[in-house]
Amino acid sequence: MKRLVIVVLASILSMTVFAEGYQVNLLSTKQTGMGHVGTGMKLGAESMHFNPAGLVFLRTNMDFSLGISAIMAKAKYSYDGYSAKTDNPVGTPLYAYAGFKIYDNLAAGISLTTPYGNSLKWPKNWAGAGLIQDISLKSYVIQPTLSYKITDRLSIGVGLQLAWGNVNLSRALMGASDLQGIGTKFESLLPMLAGVPSSIIPDEDKKAMQEMVALMKGTEVPPAYARLEGNAHMRVGFNVGIMYDICDKVTVGLSYRSKIKMRVKEGEASLTYANRRIEDLFANMEALLAKYGPVVGQMGITIPNISIPKYDQGTFHAELPLPSNTTLGVSYRPTDRWELALDLQYVGWNAYDSLNVYFNEAELGIAPIKAEKDYKNSMTYRIGASYKTTDRLVLRAGVYYDQSPIRKKLYNPETPGMDKLGLSAGLTFEPYKGLQFDVAFLYIQGFSQHGKYPYKNVVTGADEMFEGKYKSTAFSPSIGISYRF
Repeated sequence: MKRLVIVVLASILSMTVFAEGYQVNLLSTKQTGMGHVGTGMKLGAESMHFNPAGLVFLRTNMDFSLGISAIMAKAKYSYDGYSAKTDNPVGTPLYAYAGFKIYDNLAAGISLTTPYGNSLKWPKNWAGAGLIQDISLKSYVIQPTLSYKITDRLSIGVGLQLAWGNVNLSRALMGASDLQGIGTKFESLLPMLAGVPSSIIPDEDKKAMQEMVALMKGTEVPPAYARLEGNAHMRVGFNVGIMYDICDKVTVGLSYRSKIKMRVKEGEASLTYANRRIEDLFANMEALLAKYGPVVGQMGITIPNISIPKYDQGTFHAELPLPSNTTLGVSYRPTDRWELALDLQYVGWNAYDSLNVYFNEAELGIAPIKAEKDYKNSMTYRIGASYKTTDRLVLRAGVYYDQSPIRKKLYNPETPGMDKLGLSAGLTFEPYKGLQFDVAFLYIQGFSQHGKYPYKNVVTGADEMFEGKYKSTAFSPSIGISYRF
């Protein structure tokens, strides 16, 4: 029973709330249209995220910007002729920025962004149901920011990041095939149990065992599900940047966002059965095993143990890392109408080497456990361009390539991450001076990835391997509005 609880709750170890595949870059509709470039660009209030040093170049005394995106993502798993697809709900990351010029050389601002989060929903009875069925992840960051212009060409900026979030995860305790296999084992024992005198095992109990076997062998859905819910309380990080105008046409920027260790202090676990008959099956089986297990054991008959623990009040706590980000950006303005930009982003995913989960031992009696992640650092390459067709209309386009940090030997369907290519386009329309409406479209194509994931079978305790090939695509429209005065 303890082993089963460990395996169930250990699924929190492979949550990818802060992993590749859930890192959201949709934090500016304008910059989404340019492939997410922006570290070497003067973006007004939106510079708070890309490079705080750019905030001081506000064109007006106040600058407000907000927007929202819709993420429609799909993932496909296939192996040896079998395949399964996700049916994900639409993700809705958002952002809000407010920048204020204090002096000509000093500006301040505050922002709210959702840099990490997504939803993933596999079929309830797919081949990997014992690893993941669905997961919902959300994170929020508030960042107060100061930006100072040292000279006309050189500026610096710093932001304090206040981050928090939550996770909701569901997985099967055992697959339908696992319960069917146990039913087959029980079926082979029935002739031996039939020979046990009625004084030891009454006929009505023997009949009950026969009915249980029929129910187990006829089960076609995972019999029981575990759901884990936890809140990561507020943690602090920082975002710093520097920006330098090499000349009137070229600007270079460098930014660094620190690693943040998010903490789930008190997560809760709950248990749900597929239906009432399944729930009664486990309850009756547990009662029969407690009643006759020792007796039939003395007779040399081994009865499989399929008891499900009752741990509705069980709690856990864990630390989950947000990786550091170091980005070098360059912008080039050959004319008043054109702006070209390049960003090179280095993500410190090696912070995600393992996750430790600590259980409430008073409730569950389980010692802390560890799970290896062994993520590797990765690079993202971004190129974007904007063209001002008129004083009221700006067109944008961009492309980026994002490396996956996930190693093939530890490839979990909770995060079907892979190298990705992103293509984007967008526009800004300014009907009145200072008021802008933004639209952007982003398409992401993941390159197919074959991977393996070692895990322990909940029923047998045996070490097994979940293997297969994954593909993913995503489409995201974004809208935004900004006002300067």
